[in-house]
Amino acid sequence: MIAAVLVGMYNTLVQLRVRCDSAWSDIDVQLKRRHDLIPNLVETVKGYAAHEKGTFENIAKFRSQAMQATTPRRQGRSREPAHRGAEKFVRGRGELPGAESVRGIYAIAGFH
Repeated sequence: MIAAVLVGMYNTLVQLRVRCDSAWSDIDVQLKRRHDLIPNLVETVKGYAAHEKGTFENIAKFRSQAMQATTPRRQGRSREPAHRGAEKFVRGRGELPGAESVRGIYAIAGFH
C-alpha cells in the first residue's frame, strides 16, 4: 500500500518535471522567433526613417521659402511646393516598401 502511494507520487513528480521542461522549451522557441525578427525590424525602420527624413527636409525647406516670401503672389507660389510635399508624404506612407511591416511593428508594440 505504501509502495503504491510512493510510486504514484513519483509518477506525479516526473509528470510535473516533464510539463515544466516542455513549458521552458516553448518559451525558448518564442524567444528565438522574436530574436530572429529583430534584424528585419531594424532594416524596415531604417528604410522608413530615411524616407521620412528626406520628406521632412523638403517640407521644411519649402516652408522656409514660404515664410520668406514678401508679396501675396510669391507667398502663393512658395506654398505650393510645401503643400505638394505634404501630400506626397501622406500618400507615400501607404506606398512605401515595407509599410505593411511598419504597421506590423505598431501591432507588435501594442499601437493599434
